[in-house]
This record gives sequence, C-alpha cells and structure tokens, in this order.
Amino acid sequence: AGSCHGNSVERKIYIPLNKTAPCVRLLNATHQIGCQSSISGDTGVIHVVEKEEDLRWVLADGPNPPYMILLDGNLFNRKVLLQLKGTSRVSGLAVAIAKPSPPQGFSPGLKCPNDGFGVYSKDYGPEFAHCNTTVWNPLGSGISYEDFDFPIFLLEDANETQVIKQCYLDHNVPRDGSAPEYPLCAMQLFSHMHAVTSTVTCMRRSSLQSTFSINPEIVCDPLLDYNVWSTLQPINASGKVDPEKEVVMVATRIDSHSFFWNIAPGAESAVSSFVTHLAAAEALHKAPDVHVLPRNVMFTFFQGETFDYIGSSRMVYDMEQDKFPLRLDNIHSFVELNQVALRNSSILWMHTDPVSRMNKSVNTQVQILLDTLKQSSFGSAVTLQEAGFSQPLPPSSFQRFLRARHIPGVVLTDHRTAFQNRYYQSMYDTPENIGMQYPEGLSPEETLEYVTDTAKALAEVATVVARALYGLAGGASSISAIQADPKTVTRMLYGFLIKMNNSWFQSIIKPDLKGILGDVPQHYVAVSSPVNTTYLVQYVLANLTGTVVNLTKEECQNPEKLPHTEKELYEYSWIQGPLDANGTARVPLCVRSGVRLSKALSPAFELRHWGSTEYSTWTESRWKDIRARIFLVASRELEIITLVLGIAILVISLLATYFINAKADVLFSIPRDPGAVAY
Repeated sequence: AGSCHGNSVERKIYIPLNKTAPCVRLLNATHQIGCQSSISGDTGVIHVVEKEEDLRWVLADGPNPPYMILLDGNLFNRKVLLQLKGTSRVSGLAVAIAKPSPPQGFSPGLKCPNDGFGVYSKDYGPEFAHCNTTVWNPLGSGISYEDFDFPIFLLEDANETQVIKQCYLDHNVPRDGSAPEYPLCAMQLFSHMHAVTSTVTCMRRSSLQSTFSINPEIVCDPLLDYNVWSTLQPINASGKVDPEKEVVMVATRIDSHSFFWNIAPGAESAVSSFVTHLAAAEALHKAPDVHVLPRNVMFTFFQGETFDYIGSSRMVYDMEQDKFPLRLDNIHSFVELNQVALRNSSILWMHTDPVSRMNKSVNTQVQILLDTLKQSSFGSAVTLQEAGFSQPLPPSSFQRFLRARHIPGVVLTDHRTAFQNRYYQSMYDTPENIGMQYPEGLSPEETLEYVTDTAKALAEVATVVARALYGLAGGASSISAIQADPKTVTRMLYGFLIKMNNSWFQSIIKPDLKGILGDVPQHYVAVSSPVNTTYLVQYVLANLTGTVVNLTKEECQNPEKLPHTEKELYEYSWIQGPLDANGTARVPLCVRSGVRLSKALSPAFELRHWGSTEYSTWTESRWKDIRARIFLVASRELEIITLVLGIAILVISLLATYFINAKADVLFSIPRDPGAVAY
C-alpha cells in the first residue's frame, strides 16, 4: 500500500517522458564521445529555442540558470552545440525532430568516415589517405564524435514535445522583458554513464573486476554482432574450401548510426544496399544452372561497418587465421553494393582502387569485372559508368580485404564523388529520403504489397548485379531470365524501414523469435547480439534462397538424427509459416538453406589489444537508468524557507518529545484508587 501511495504522489508531481532516445557514451582506443548526465540526473528550467536569438536568454540574460533547452531540430547543429558546450548555464538538451527533414541536409558523422581504418595510409596511396582527394561526406559536422558533459535527448513523440512547450508557455515565458515568476517548469534528464576516458581504461577496469570480484561491475562492452553469409553452391561450414575453388564475393553493410542511441533508420546508407543485395541473391538462385557454375558466389552482409569496419575486419582476420571455411586466396573477385538508392539519371558508378590496379594482372582482372558489369546492364534502366582511375575507393568493406591482399574488386554507388545522401548517419535517413511514397488510405497489408518506384529502381539494380555475378561465376547461358522481383524488394523496404512487425516477416521467422519484431526498425549494431536486423537478414536470405523440405518439427530441429540431411552443408529452420486459408492459424514449415552467421567482434578484443590502431576498438558504456521527466519547481528562496521551517519543526518536535519523555512519570502517572486500604 505504501509503494502505491508513493507512486501516486510521484505521478502528481512529475510527468514522465516515455518516447525519448538518449545520446550515450561510446569509447575507442583514445577517446570518449557522446553525452552523460551527473549520477543523480541533471535538472534545469525549460527554455524553448526555436531561433538562434532565443539562445541569448539561456547564455546571458536569463536569471534562473541552469537551463534545460528544448531545441528545434533545425537548430541542432555544430555551431549551436559548441556554444552550449562552453557554458555552465546549460544543464541539458531535449531535441525535437524537425519535420520535414532539414532541407540543407544534416549529417552528424565525420567528413571522412572510418578514416584511418581503410586501405589508404602513408604507406598505401598516401595521396588518397584522410580523404585528401575526395571528401566523401562534406555535410558531416562530426558532432556524433564530440564529447558532451551534459545529457542530450531526442523527443520522438510530437505530443510530448507539445506538452513541454505548453508547460513552458504557462510558466516560463518572460513577461514584458522581466523574469517569469515561480513556480517554473523544469526538466530532469537521467543518463549517467559508467565508463570514462577510453576503451583501454574501461576494458582494463572491467577485466580487473571480472578477475577479482564475485559480482563484477562491468563498465563497458565491445560493439559486436554477427555477419550473415551464404553461398550459391553449398559448402561445408565446418571444413575448408579447396584452395583451387574460386569464389566471387558480393558484400554490403547492414548497420547504420545516428547521434542518438538506437535511432538508426539508415535508409540510404544501409537498407537500400542490403535489400538490393538480398534481391540479387534471390534472382541468381532462380537461375537453372547455378549448381554447375565453375565459380561459387558468396553473399556477405557485414555488421558494425559504421564503427571502423568491425564485421569485415573480423572476417578477414578469421580467413587469415584459418578460422573460416574460405581463405583470402579463394576470392576471385569482389563486388560491393554501397549507397545505391539516390541515382542521378539512373547512373550507377563503379569505383575501383587505383593503387592495386597499377599491378598489370590485377588491372586486367578489374577490367574484366567492369566489362561484365557493363554488359549486364545492357537493355536495363541502369547505366553503369566508371568513377575514374584517379578516384580512390569510397568508404567500403572492400578496403579491409585490400589491406590484406590485392583482390580485383568494384564498389557500386549512386555517387561519383561526394555522397548524394544529405542525411548520412542521421535520424533523417528515413524512407522519405529515398523517395518511398505510398497512396493514402492503404491498410498495412496493402502498404506491404504496394510496389513503390523506389522498389522498382532497386530491383533494376539487383537484376544488373545478379546478371553480372552469373557472368563472373562463369555462366554462359542467356542472362535475360535472371530478373529481380520488385514485389520482394518492396516487401523488404517496408519491413526494414517502416514496420518490422508485418505479416511477411512474421511468416519467415522461428516462433521463439516473435519478440524481435518491433514497430519502427533501427539498424544500430549494439552490444547484445544478434540484433533484430541480423536475425531478419538471416531469415529473409534463407526464405529467398532456401527450399522448403518435408520434415516434421522434431526432424527439422534435429536434422543430424536423419540420414541424407547433409547437416554440414545446410542449416534447417522451423519457421512460423503463413496463415492458413481461414486466417486463424499458421502453417509452420521447415526451410533448408546455406545461410550462416559468423562473429562480428573486432579482433582487437579477441587479441586484447584495446589500444589497437589496426582494428576497431569501439565500446559502449553501461548505464543504470535512462529517463526524462518534467515538473514544476519552486523558487530557491521558497525551497530554503521550506527547508528551514522543516528543520525548525523537527527540532521543536524533538525537544517536545524529550521533555514529555523526561516528565512522563508526572504527566502520565496513574492516580491512586481512593477506595483502596493498606493494612
């Protein structure tokens, strides 16, 4: 009863903000970035800033610091943040999403993404190192890589933003230039981070705790997940591929990032490319003679690429250490799909590495690769053009493979030089950014099936890629039958960008994974794995490239007990299946595919080289409590008067209790009964 009473009192004082996303602390070998609050949360009087002039009240004129700023999304930029960073008059920041997205663009990432971890360095193409030739992300402000000592939260719900504004209007608006009267509307943000300084420091502390404590308090965790991969022709995942067997590798990233934790829609930076990749895998698997092609094709989806190529560097490391079925020597050629949804005049640019092409044999193989891609685009709506021999590779997973070996490869993008994407690594890299539009009035099921223009355009790219892969694998038949399905593409775009919890995704996953289907998809790599995106890419790939086999649930879950299941070549999954004819119950199925997961944890953590400059060292701080709330705060004078009165009443009560207790025998003595007689 007591706790219920306490909660009801709290509800009368505080209004919790439930739809928020915090900026959290990340660390690498040398730095800490992100935000945090003090251990007990940070509180300040709310001030709404909708234009730059409003900052003057916060930074100079306002008489009631510290202030908690409600910032219009269009003002969330480097210039404003650095002004706020340099003052003690600001205790925190709540950012309202700008709608529509800022027309000038917004990218909190770096101008030169993953700088220092790609192939270019002082020893290899120094003229291309540090984006000397091409600044890939000119709009990058780098604020995601700054360290802020106050909390910054994103307000995801427009209704909650309006509640805060109304509280501000009712209590905090200055009247006739004079300070507003108490009580004032205040906000409190909790986001205290446990890790400090760098990955080296936090991993050492965690390691010491794990060694000497029964209940270790871990302060940070490495960013990690799993890569998803499969091959056109099945291979023994626990064995080694014959050194003579050549494999064409096609790759893409599946993660994204933004300033705020787990807000990573990544429509153009990730989803457009991996959806195209999945569609190409389906189209190629449908070709009749794929199982007799001279070369195999490996479909690879890398996790954690945003953070200095976690997934690709781990796969290269595993190949070098003989911990993967393939070796680097098996790779015949490499095709990577990068950002491909914002094409100008349907042009897709082919980027190659000018340094490795100085080698005559590599250059010959690269030229064959480029010619095959061009031939595959004949008769399609996609025009392939070379970016130019003087142009370096854009940030790409292929760079990690080039660091290890001169592999002929090409990276396909929608940009020749700087990114077309004006919202790279930001919360505004949404379906709208890649032109996804639906007619009004459609039901969720109709929206899932509606083929958008974006889906048609990406299906065209997938068709070209699938045909090129067929040619690179040694296919000699007609390629006209290899065709990506726009319906599949539109379903994937809807599922990965708008609503994960849809009927198609429900039908292709295991029953015990129903919980991963949240509403709004996010593609942050995180520290608990596998994340939703990894699972879904795994099961979508299995659905598009696998086959339904006639096994019972028991047999499907334990295929090693049956003869001829070739467990070393295939994975078996008992999935929920589609709804039956009545639409009431599901018809479960057993799907056999060659889809596998491999670790996407940076080798730096495997080797315990936490200060590595060779491999990614990104970690995420742990925290105890993340929440936000608003309430009315009284003046300092009233708080002091209340405190003094409370202390006075306490002292008077103690004195009264003391004197009453001292005179208890007098005050509470029982009078003698007059009728009692003593003998």
